[in-house]
Order: sequence, then structure tokens, then C-alpha cells
Amino acid sequence: THCMTNVMRIHKNYDYTFRTTELIQHLCICYTEEPEFALNRDYFEEDFRSHARGRRWTELTLEEQRTYVMRLLDALEVTDRDKRLKVARAILYLAQGVFDECDTEVDVLHWSRHNVFLLYNMGIFTALLELLSMEIDNNQACSSAVRKPAISLADSTELRVLLSIMYLLVETIRVQMEDDRPEWRAAREAFKNELGSPLYNGEPFALLLFTMVTKFCSMNAPHFPMKKVLLLLWKTILFTLGGFEELQEMKVRGRKRLNLPPLPEDSIKVVRAMRAASPPASAMELIEQQQQQKRGRRSRRPLVKQDSLDTYNERDPFKNDDARDEEEDPEDTDSGIEGEVDPLDRDVIIQPPPPPPPLRPPTERVNFPKGLPWAPKVREKDIEHFLETSRNKFIGFTLGNDTDTLVGLPRPIHESVKTLKQVSSSPLPLLIMAGVFLNQYSLSGEEEVEETPTEMLYLGMLPNLSQYVIALLKLLLAAAPTSKAKTDSINILADVLPEEMPITVLQSMKLGIDVNRHKEIIVKAISALLLLLLKHFKLNHIYQFEIVSQHLVFANCIPLILKFFNQNIMSYISAKNSIFVLDFPHCVVHEMPELTADSLEAGDSNQFCWRNLFSCINLLRILNKLTKWKHSRTMMLVVFKSAPILKRALKVKQAMMQLYVLKLLKIQTKYLGRQWRKSNMKTMSAIYQKVRHRLNDDWAYGNDIDARPWDFQAEECALRESIEKFNSRRYDKNKNGDFAPVDNCLQSVLGQRVELPEDFHYSYEMWLEREVFSQPIQWEGLLQNP
Repeated sequence: THCMTNVMRIHKNYDYTFRTTELIQHLCICYTEEPEFALNRDYFEEDFRSHARGRRWTELTLEEQRTYVMRLLDALEVTDRDKRLKVARAILYLAQGVFDECDTEVDVLHWSRHNVFLLYNMGIFTALLELLSMEIDNNQACSSAVRKPAISLADSTELRVLLSIMYLLVETIRVQMEDDRPEWRAAREAFKNELGSPLYNGEPFALLLFTMVTKFCSMNAPHFPMKKVLLLLWKTILFTLGGFEELQEMKVRGRKRLNLPPLPEDSIKVVRAMRAASPPASAMELIEQQQQQKRGRRSRRPLVKQDSLDTYNERDPFKNDDARDEEEDPEDTDSGIEGEVDPLDRDVIIQPPPPPPPLRPPTERVNFPKGLPWAPKVREKDIEHFLETSRNKFIGFTLGNDTDTLVGLPRPIHESVKTLKQVSSSPLPLLIMAGVFLNQYSLSGEEEVEETPTEMLYLGMLPNLSQYVIALLKLLLAAAPTSKAKTDSINILADVLPEEMPITVLQSMKLGIDVNRHKEIIVKAISALLLLLLKHFKLNHIYQFEIVSQHLVFANCIPLILKFFNQNIMSYISAKNSIFVLDFPHCVVHEMPELTADSLEAGDSNQFCWRNLFSCINLLRILNKLTKWKHSRTMMLVVFKSAPILKRALKVKQAMMQLYVLKLLKIQTKYLGRQWRKSNMKTMSAIYQKVRHRLNDDWAYGNDIDARPWDFQAEECALRESIEKFNSRRYDKNKNGDFAPVDNCLQSVLGQRVELPEDFHYSYEMWLEREVFSQPIQWEGLLQNP
């Protein structure tokens, strides 16, 4: 336990993203695919030997390497399927860093990065895209996979090789290094623009991957390797649209463009300065504490001293519940951890975590900011409601949305309005929507839409958006640890199960770890993908965010996420579904030790799985975005009894995860009743300390007049109607007549060029006689009032 506490203390300085650039490549590789490393190397050396004549790849000049890559590119165009696969494996070996010629893992990563940029500059990605399209449209392979009772790795060999190369290209080029050459930086920007532009059959590359996801979930292509597809889709969206760092920069630029004051704080920096809270004692722990006191035993410290939820002096916050009977070792309590921080990197998805720093001396402390972490805010709607109530009380009538006229109101009301306006804030997406509609559409008659990567992605996704959302949630449900295997559920293990099932206990243990790891990576990719889409669509246009949110809600995303958290979350966070010696590039550089059942059970040295922590935080953030300011959806949290599920998640001592759990608890406290609030005062105190305050928000009481759970259908229908009007106005080619502009200027109308048919001048006189001269004109009608 003492060792575990020290390890936890070290890892507190990690970002919650799991692993870094050193493990970029092993994500899309299953342990079952390990023998294919040697296969890739053999095919490369077989072809390279005839070209290099005894020389090694690392000894060639850049020009010679380009010549050989061009030769591989030509060989990809042969009609023989087996020959194409061999060439593709040779290219994959280059992208993996020609590991047979390297002595250390650093050398493998260096040559992998060098080769990836070389392959991209020679046009490999375009050739791979054509081959991928051919494999997707291969109806023979799809029909064969549908008829098979069991699908294995062998059914998706070509797709797995192609997707692995494309994943390495996207992920390696996406990550920017300090020592990158200028030509590499130029290639990165060119590749980013290429992926985000509608260059592939008139749509972005991400749409092709979304099509693969829906085709797989509709059971038309059960052999598709979904884990590789989802990882490539996530990294493509991350590369083309940008991560949280780029989102923050977009917000700053947008506020400057609208002449708005800067943001009061950077949310990621605020979270970095937060300390994790000790979880409140559960009812079972309190009963055990009373029993121990009766027996005269010394109880555990967290159960005796919980005068603050910010206490770090907990013996083992990640301890399983079945170990509560052990007594506390006096050496385990170390006050040196009290000043530790949970720094989160700015870009919580794409930025790698820093290496683990050495243990700080006990005398070193971090100075935390005094007071509340967040600046308070208030909405314009709250100010209007406050003035409406005050005017009704003191004057007897209201002035609608007027927040400037304070005539007849007492002086304290003036001071209150002044204070509220000082902290008032209007969300940037709402202001952008209002500015676009009023300033552009109503004046010019036509909305000017900037062709950003986000806009082009939304335009491509719009026709089949509901199918994409349902497919992603189906995969998330199939990969969730709480899901039970059903006969009608989709099979997500097509790219992890070997042709021959294991026959020994050791092989079964290895496959079990691989399957669990496979599911964890799928959950990670889907949660990160959905969160990125929601954040980018919200910044681009609020209605784009709302339509994705509504599709998620109608597809039962809220109960799905709650079902995901309705498990032993501590066991999920501390799961060890990885085998370090089989991870790339360790497995190809070092000699493989003999695997035993004990070594597989021990797992790696990490006490916590950062991949699962990352997924949990993403799912909590998605749940927050779906329910924020939506009372009907908040009531869904209450109906599904989410409070005890979320309270159990507070046991994870990670500041960012606790923050989003507390946000979800805050929005439903007014519906949980006085007794719940009275018996959960520690949680209420944590909400007060860590969540942003909204002035005039009676979250701790039950006095919110906007809480109308019976308006669920009306609220969602009104939102749906607004979304349909937005899509019709902005994307419907056949414009609705209600939005068509009317030109009332005579000179402008007569000066317009009118397209006439070619034979019109032959019948012009007949048309003039029929339409003009023969029609009586009632001139007196012009003098009458309309």
C-alpha cells in the first residue's frame, strides 16, 4: 500500500491522456497481430534486396529512398491482389520504422517519422485511398463475411494493412515536434488542408470512414476492422478540426472579431490548479466505522476525519471496496502529498503528458490561488427575469426584454443590476448565430457561410447524421464493460480474434487481455470523437451542435453513459489490460521474454489505466453538454437515478473527472429533495467549492421556476423546429419563398439580365400581343389604397 501511494503521488503530475508519442503506433495493433511484424519485414527485405544489393535502408541517400518508394508506388497498381498486399506490407514496414535495422526504440521512432513524411511526399496516401475505396466496395468480400459463422483476422487482412499505414501517416504527421524540418511543417499544413477539403469524391476523408462505420453496424460488412477505422476517424477529425488548444484560439479570435471582452479565465488552466477531493463516506463505510468503534479498533483515517473534501491525506483513494477491513499503517500517511497538483495539459486530447518528474522534497509546496476557482457568471436571461420580478413587485408592469430602464425601481435594485451586468456573459456561439442571421442574411438576402473544415464536415454529415450517431452509440454499447453478450448485438472483435482459438491457459489469458484492451480503445476513440464533434459544431454554429445533441438524446445516449458508469468505476480505472513487452516498439527491438501466467496477471507497472480515465472524463463531458440548460434532459438524469451512480464516480481522485461529476450533480440537486441535500452536505460543499457560481441560480434549493419537467415534448419539438428552419435556410438548394428577398427598386428590376430561350425572338410579337396588349390595365387601381 505504501508503494501504491508513492506511485499515485508520482502520477498525479500526468495528464489524463494515456501514453505519448512513443506509443503512437501500438494503439491500432492488437497483440494477436504480433506475428505480422515479421511478415512485413520479410516482404520488404525480399523486394528491397533486389534493389539495394546488400545495402540497408538506413544507408541509402534521400534520393535513393525516393526512387525505391516510387517503385513501391508503381507496384501498388498491379492487378494481382496478393502482390498488392505484399507491397502494402513493405510500405507498412517502412512506416513502422524499419525496426530490424534499429538498435533502440528511439531509433525506431526516428526512422518511422522520417519514412512517414517521405511516403506522404511521394503520394502514397492518395494511392492507399484508392485501394481502400476498392476494398470498401468489394461486394464479394462483404457477402462472404456475412455468410461466415465466425469472423477472424484473416477476413480483413487487406483492410487492416491499409488502415494501419493511413493511421501512422495521419498520427505521425499530426504531432508537431520542435526539431521538425521546414519542409515537414509545410507538408503538415498541406496534409491537414487535404484531409479537411472535399477532395475525395466531393467529400472530406472523414465521411468515407463514417460510411465504413454505418456499413459495419448495418451488418453489411461485418469483417471491417472497427477499432482501426474509429482510431483513424478520431485522429482525422482531431487533425483537420483541431484539438482543445485550437478551439481556445478560435474562441479568442471570435470574441475579438465581435468586439467582446476577453474570457475571464482559461478553463484548462483553472482545472490544472485544482486539487482532487476526497470522496464522501458512503453509508456502508459509516456503518463499518461504527462497528469498528464499538470493537475498540482504530478506524481508517478517511472515515474519521472528513472535515474537508479537499483532504489529500487519504490512505489509498483507489483501493477496492473489498479491502476496507485492513488497518492503517502509520507510515502510509504522508503530509507531503497535501500540496500536490493535478496539472492537466491544455490540449487534453492530443497533447502528450510530460515524463514523470522525480518525487518532490517534503518541504516544497505549490501555492494554490485563494478563493473560488471560477469567476461567477450570469446569463442575460437571468437579468431579464430579475428585472421582471422587481418591476412586478415595485411598479406593477414589465418592459419585456429591456434591461437598461430602471425608472421607478429602488436604489438597491440599481446596484444589483449593475453587479449582474458586470459578470454577465453571452456565449460566443449564440452571438455568432445572432450576428450571422441579422447582419448578413437580413441585409444581403443570402447568408454568407465561410467554408471552414467544420462547416464542410457538417454539410457532408447532414444527410445521414442520425445514422452516424446511432452507429457510434451501437459500437459504444458493444464495447462497454457493463454490456452483456447478446446474439443480435454487433461483433466488434472481428479484428482481434485469431483464426485458431487458443488451446492453452496462457493463450486464453493473453487473448482475454487483448479483447479487453481492444474494447477500451474503442470506447476511448468514440468518446473523444463525439466530444470533439460537439465542441467544434457548437463553436461553428449553435444549431449544428443542437442537432447532434438531439440525435444523441433520441438515440438514448444519456442512459447509455449512465449504464457505463454503473459499474465498479475504481476497478475500471485501475484495470491492467496491457502487456508491456508486447507493445510496439518494445516488442520488435528487445528480445521477447517468456510469458507466464504470473507475468500476464501482474500487467505493467502503472497503477492506473490512463486510457480508461480519459474515456470516463470524455463521457462525463458529453453528458454535461447534452444536459446543460436543458431542464427536460436534466429530468432524465433524475428519472434514471443518476445521483448514486455519479456519487460513486467521485471516488476517483482526479480533479477534472470530479469537476464534471459535480457539475452533473449540481444541475439536479433541486429535484432530489431536501432529505438528499441534507444527507449529502459534503457533496454540496464540494459543488460550492469547485463548480462555477451562477448568480440568481437556486441550485441548492427547489425554487427554480424554469423547472418544468412536463414540457419535455414541447421543448424538444420547438428546438427541432428551429433546427429544421436553420438547415432549410442555410443548406436547402430549393429556397423557401418565406426567405426569398424582394427587390422593390424599379431601376434594379428593369436592369436585371433575364435568361430567355433561344427561339424567343421568333415568337416575341405573339407573346407581346398575348401578355401585354390584350390585357386591360386598370390605371385607377393604382390610386386606391391597398
